[in-house]
Amino acid sequence: MADTIALEVTRYCPERDAEPSFQTFEAPLRKDWVVLDALNYIKDKVDGSLSFRWSCRMGICGSCGMMVNGEPKLTCATFLSNYAPGPIRVQPLQYFPVVRDLVIEMTDFLNKLKAVKPWIVRREEKPLSAGEYLQTPEQMDAYKQYSMCINCMLCYAACPVYGLEKHFKGPAVLALAQRYNKDSRDQGAGERTDLLSQEDGIWDCTFVGECTKVCPKNVDPAGAIQQYKLTATIEWFQSLLMPWGAK
Repeated sequence: MADTIALEVTRYCPERDAEPSFQTFEAPLRKDWVVLDALNYIKDKVDGSLSFRWSCRMGICGSCGMMVNGEPKLTCATFLSNYAPGPIRVQPLQYFPVVRDLVIEMTDFLNKLKAVKPWIVRREEKPLSAGEYLQTPEQMDAYKQYSMCINCMLCYAACPVYGLEKHFKGPAVLALAQRYNKDSRDQGAGERTDLLSQEDGIWDCTFVGECTKVCPKNVDPAGAIQQYKLTATIEWFQSLLMPWGAK
């Protein structure tokens, strides 16, 4: 195996560049190194102006998501050796505006996430003297899978619908909404379903399934969206058959 590997990295400074370009760097090819290690090597040893996000290096924070040879990846979990002899092309996540180099603008995602109220909604609270809200293991299992989402946005970079329709709420937002809908302590499912049943929600999804394939935490956003569609369809039929019981 060679001692080094070439990385073709997107460079873009909006104050200076009209369009993004690529710059090639050589980084050590070590068996235990991931793409993030190579980027840190470049920043520390070669070009300190290279800009990218990272934090935990443990696949937990979700901040180091990038396109690696055209695929959305967590660079802290993507080994250089898997791409030897190279080169490896590293780009910012597609479908998002680029702030600088490999750094994307996340405002659109954050605004959509806030809109679905990703927290426990209660219409009434019991007094503190009544104790905590208890759950059975089965009740926790109902939403645990969706709670694993780390907001890495890889699913957005894999979603052709989001690439074409920027108003689409997107896979992670829909999965995280389902996390709270399935929580036995939550009372906001109806409100979220009404919101996500609108034009920019679940019905925009064409079930390509790429969002689930690229998810590093096996959250299955595509499955969450299909559950949403089933729930919305059942509620629509119920409103036709039993209009007196409709909300």
